Amino acid sequence: MIHPRLFLSRLHGLISLKLLAFVFAGLLCIPATAMEPKQIQAALDRAYEKYKGLKEGANADYIPVLAEVDSNIYGIALVTPDGKVYTAGDVKSEVSIQSISKVFTAAKVMEESGPDKIFNTIGADATGMRFNSIVSIEMSKQAFGGPEMNPLVNPGAIAATSMVKGNSRDDIFNSILSYYSDFAGRKLSVNEEVFKSESDTNQRNQAIGMLMYAYNYIEDNPMQATDIYTEQCSISVNAKDLATMAGTLANGGVNPVSKKTVLKPDNVPKLLAVMATAGLYDDSGKWLWRTGLPGKSGVGGGIIAVSPGNFGIAVISPPLDEAGNSVRAQKAIADISNALGGNPYAVMPMKQ
Repeated sequence: MIHPRLFLSRLHGLISLKLLAFVFAGLLCIPATAMEPKQIQAALDRAYEKYKGLKEGANADYIPVLAEVDSNIYGIALVTPDGKVYTAGDVKSEVSIQSISKVFTAAKVMEESGPDKIFNTIGADATGMRFNSIVSIEMSKQAFGGPEMNPLVNPGAIAATSMVKGNSRDDIFNSILSYYSDFAGRKLSVNEEVFKSESDTNQRNQAIGMLMYAYNYIEDNPMQATDIYTEQCSISVNAKDLATMAGTLANGGVNPVSKKTVLKPDNVPKLLAVMATAGLYDDSGKWLWRTGLPGKSGVGGGIIAVSPGNFGIAVISPPLDEAGNSVRAQKAIADISNALGGNPYAVMPMKQ
């Protein structure tokens, strides 16, 4: 029979060894939030310096006013779940949020009506077609007999906007604007010049709205839904706003700066899933291949990306590639995420 003191000594040693092994294993994959602030800032600074002279891409011009935006704007911001904000470059200049807005309107519908409202009415599949495709609506209805789209392409986004609750047109839009502001941690506003320019040239989206109404994806007033959608795309944001919005998703729906709960934790994975599969237009698969990060771009020049539990990041730089995604933003976010271990798919095997 083993002496009690010897037994306790051996047990203590075994626990210590297991604890040490656990700690060591944890050090093999250090999340960004565990890194020194100077390491995070250095990653942003390197990416900023590396790409600030890049001249690739061109501003969107199918919305006339976007062609006039300063193409030299280049700002990076990253927000961690503990509320720390890191920046490089121009994080004060504002651009219109454009399609990044789709993420947060979908989130609002999930909060108001539950995630099944999005999933069962619009769907969560990538269409394999352009973001403003009308053919995708026809194929969804006729070939599949149900939703084969998602809230991050224009048809699904306009339908999602139509689902936001309110007693009037102004009630609905003000509710959306207030919700975006909660994500950003400050009061946002509309760029009226952008709104007018888009409203004067959004005939295709009006057609999309009417077709979605004809096929019962939109229950009522498709022209109002299209108009509100156009206005939500015209909301002004800077890089810090977008990073805080992304950081709220990285922090399970709680704004890490204001500490306000904006989105139920259960809804966050569903929203990130759609961002991962359809967030960067036709190049969503390429983006996920390179970064592993759920993201969303807008033709105003912004891109947001989320490393769950680690950080939300945003870059604004108006020149876009052929797919409609900011050239600088894609490169900078990929570099920063790689430096900080942000890819949730990048795991090392445990040693046996």
